[in-house]
Amino acid sequence: MPDRSDEFVRISRYFAPLTEGFPGAFGLTDDAAVIAPMPERDIVVTTDTMIAGVHFIGDERPDLIAAKLLRVNLSDLAAMGATPLAYMLNIALPASIGDDWLRAFAEGLAADQAAFAVTLAGGDSVTTPGPSVLTITAFGTVEAGRAVRRSAAQVEDIVYVSGTIGDGAIGLKLLHDEVPGLSPDKRDELIGRYRLPRPRIGLGLRLVGLASAAIDISDGLAADLMHVLAASGVGAEIDAASVPLSDAARAVLDREPDLLATVLTGGDDYELLFTVAPGYAAKIVKIATDISLPLTPIGRIVADRELHITAPDGTEMQLARKGWVHGR
Repeated sequence: MPDRSDEFVRISRYFAPLTEGFPGAFGLTDDAAVIAPMPERDIVVTTDTMIAGVHFIGDERPDLIAAKLLRVNLSDLAAMGATPLAYMLNIALPASIGDDWLRAFAEGLAADQAAFAVTLAGGDSVTTPGPSVLTITAFGTVEAGRAVRRSAAQVEDIVYVSGTIGDGAIGLKLLHDEVPGLSPDKRDELIGRYRLPRPRIGLGLRLVGLASAAIDISDGLAADLMHVLAASGVGAEIDAASVPLSDAARAVLDREPDLLATVLTGGDDYELLFTVAPGYAAKIVKIATDISLPLTPIGRIVADRELHITAPDGTEMQLARKGWVHGR
């Protein structure tokens, strides 16, 4: 039976300092945290779990694991136009995980707390005989009634994506040695996109009151767009040739065109996909310029409740699967 006193020492040493600046955490000395409601603001809550060997390989640096865990949650907040506030951390670690790993993990959280203006509020730490299981529940705030939902896309809306698509999926393939012959710099870039997402918080804030629907691309562009279509009761026509690619991903597709399906379904992009009425197109161009982030139109919303993807050769693509399936 693990010694619970060791857990309390670790919490005090590595995680209590991460609560500084959030009074309701009480330095992790109480049974629960207190989040004071803000006038005329809604609290947005999201949670994500990462399991070693499933959601990350397990041999990554602990600070990168911590950053990805936090960032995938921040990406969910970004999709709803929320400003990050605080998060809860639950970790179940094998007994073989030592203090050096925990120290580096906490340092990764501290760096991203500073980068994204968010603070630890509480959580739990236990020992497990299985693989590491890491969970964050993140809290954000948005003006009351103004959270961007998945359920209001309208026929004729333009479908946009931020950044570039497919880097994370190709990066994972590189880690499994499934894409040989790529130059070291491009290989490092794609693996970096898989290991360290970039939550588009600034974009999400700008989309409040402008986007009719939004989602972060975690399970794959096709799968996540289908979530929007199902919630909104509409369909979409997407031009695969318009999907933005990084130079590194394009170099891969130039050699292996069949990986286009991986780009569209592979997941781990953590970019935002959103829909906007055609009359707002000029505003999207301005936002892209203001925040120095490409925002690319890739299709439009239609009425037939189906997803149609046109391949670069003009034929309709038939995807064997639409995206990442949880638990597989």
